[in-house]
Parts: sequence; C-alpha cells; structure tokens
Amino acid sequence: MNFVKRAGTSLGARKSKTAALLAIFLVICTLLLGGFLLKAAAARQEADAQRTIGVDVTVRKEGLTPALADRLGALAPVHRYNAEVPVRAGAQGLTPLASKAPEPGGAAADDSKGALSVNGVRDSGMLLPFSYGSTELTSGRGIAPEDAGRDVAVIEQRLADENRLKVGDTLHLRSADGERTTPVTVVGVFRDPAREPTVWTPPHQLPGNTLYVPVATAQKLGAGAATVSAAVLKIGSPDRARQLHAQTEELLGKDGFDFRVNDKAYKDQVLPIQRVGTFAGLIVWVIALAGALILGLIVMLQIRERRSELGVLLALGEKKWKLIGQHAVEVAAVALPAVALAASALSLAGQSAGEALLGREDDKPVSAPRAPDTEIARPTVRVEPADVGKVAGIALGISLVSTVIPGIGILRLHPRSILTDTA
Repeated sequence: MNFVKRAGTSLGARKSKTAALLAIFLVICTLLLGGFLLKAAAARQEADAQRTIGVDVTVRKEGLTPALADRLGALAPVHRYNAEVPVRAGAQGLTPLASKAPEPGGAAADDSKGALSVNGVRDSGMLLPFSYGSTELTSGRGIAPEDAGRDVAVIEQRLADENRLKVGDTLHLRSADGERTTPVTVVGVFRDPAREPTVWTPPHQLPGNTLYVPVATAQKLGAGAATVSAAVLKIGSPDRARQLHAQTEELLGKDGFDFRVNDKAYKDQVLPIQRVGTFAGLIVWVIALAGALILGLIVMLQIRERRSELGVLLALGEKKWKLIGQHAVEVAAVALPAVALAASALSLAGQSAGEALLGREDDKPVSAPRAPDTEIARPTVRVEPADVGKVAGIALGISLVSTVIPGIGILRLHPRSILTDTA
C-alpha cells in the first residue's frame, strides 16, 4: 500500500489522537501566526511613528540664512523642516493692538521698526505652540511649504477681532524701513493662550500683534538681509542624529553652531512599540522550538506505541524510509488544516489583540499635553498571505523535524527484534 494512503487510513482509524494532535498544532500555529502579525503591525506602527513623531533637531547659528536652512532641510536624514525668520513690520490700513496698561513716564515705544511681530516660517505646524496644541487655529489653516511663493498670513484672534478681519481678507504690511508695502491674504486665524500683560508693553511684544507669514514674505518686510533664528529638522530616529550632525558640520563649519536633539516624544512612544516588536520576534522562535520539541516527543511516544505495526510492515518488506515518510505525512496532514484554522481565527480576533498590546500606550493618561502631530495611528493587524506562508513553512518544518529525528530509531530496528519484544 502507498505510504501516503496508509497515512490517511491511519489518521482516520485513530480519530481521538488525530484530534489531539490537531489541537496541539492549532495552538502552535495560532501563536506563531500571532507573533508574525504582531511583529508586522509593530513594524508598520513604528514606521508611521518615525514619520509623524520623529526626532526634532534644532540648529542655530549666527548669520544662518534661509538658503542655508533650505540646504539643511535637503539633507538625507531630514524628511520635514522649518525655518524661522523673525522681523518687525508696520501696518497700512490696519490698527495694531496697544497695551491697555498706562505707559510709564520716560518709556518710549520703539515704533521705528513697526508695531507688528512677524515670524517668517516654512511650516507653522512644526512650531511647538501649534504642534502641542497650546496655540490653536480657530479658522483657516497654517503656513505650509506650498506657500513659499505666496504672500499669505496667519493672524492672532485679537488682532482679527480688532480690525474685523477673517480668512480671505487682505491686509497691507509695511517693511521695517518703510519703503515697501506688501499685501498679504489672511489664510488662517489662531488663538494664543497668552494673556495681555498687566504692565505696559511695547506693541510688537503683545501676543495679539503676532503674525506668521512665509519666509520669502518676511524677507520682503525685513530691513537688510533676513537671518534665520532657528532651523528645526525632523529626522526618523535618534540614531540618525549623528549622521545629521556630521553633515551639518560639513555645511556650516565645525564651530559656531548650536545643535540640539529633542527625542523625548520619540522615546515615550516609539521605544515601547520597538519592544513589542522584539518580543513578538522572540515569541516566534520560542514557539517554533517548543513546538518542535513537544511534537517530537509525541511522535516518539506514538512510534513506541506502534512498534508492532512497524514490525509487521517491515516484515512485509516495507522500506524504512517509507515508514518515516508515513509519520511525516500524518503530522503534515494535521499541520496544514491547523494553519488554515489559525489564520481564520486571527483574522477575526487579531485586531483586538494587537490593539491590546500595541495600543495600550494611547490609553494611559498623560500629565502633559500630547502634540497632535505625534499621535500614532491605531495598530493595524491584518493576516497577510506571506505571514500565513511563513507559518505553513514553519509548521511543515516542525512536522519534518518532529518525525525525522524520532524516526532515526526506526532505521535501527529489525522486524524479528520488534515482534519478539512486542510479544
């Protein structure tokens, strides 16, 4: 009889033991597939976290120009950056806010450069007050890299209320030297939580007189060459900071620049995800080794129980390798349905299990406000054909190892000794 057909007949005749073997394989395959799915979900979530959270590197240097800031932003490790160009500007047809506190005697307001504090930015979403939500947009949008060639502005709510401005309106800003007037379109209105000072304060220091414009617009309004106060570069992970520092040194020179790395948000949210991914990878190896050991012991016991059957088959002239092959086919025939059942079970319950492990950090209360830009998407656990294929391959490998190693003893058996011992 063909040993494959004989394996099927044996499984049917030993239904209870076949069911027990299927249950063991189902547990092993479920844990294996769960480990692969969790590892893949952690990798996807880590990539998303590196893209959205990343690590902020702040570079400051005297005389840093917008052109140099753009070159820093074009370096390989950087995937998002912002440059800040602070200038003073006046207004035409616009009434800046004034301090409500009485002006002390002898104090003179320096209005020669303008009453408005204008900040040229490339990406307002990277400014800490906006990214952490302390300053929020009440209407419209912020300054984006796409605004590089446009004259637009985001103004404070109090200034908008004072002058009855809204998104879409145009206001005219006068350069610090008073020689140029630039019309800008309001694209957003924000609310600064800072209260009005209780003591007299120059107009340009009032929080309500703050505007954000693109860097090129700030350069038009500034007196002389505009300089960048700080360039904030976002990189994927802390280990890329050293590479970025070396490249910054090549670009700006070895001395005279300040290079600071802020990786707190990354450590708080990305490192736990990495630990889960590492744990999932360890699970796969442990389950594979434990599964091979457990099934090897089970097959060894089955071989001992079936010594008389083996002796009869050997006496009838059956080759020893076919006896080992029969056991391998029996175990593999149970392994493949277990893989299918595990894939079906995890396609239904995998998402909730993944959220329980990977999403638990989002459920913890935090004492400090979390940046909207640093919120990681919920983990996505999905059963991929590649993962099922890996589990099927490991299951078949376990089947082979768990039958071949115990089956070595079969090669040393002789029909007469088996039947004599059995008798």
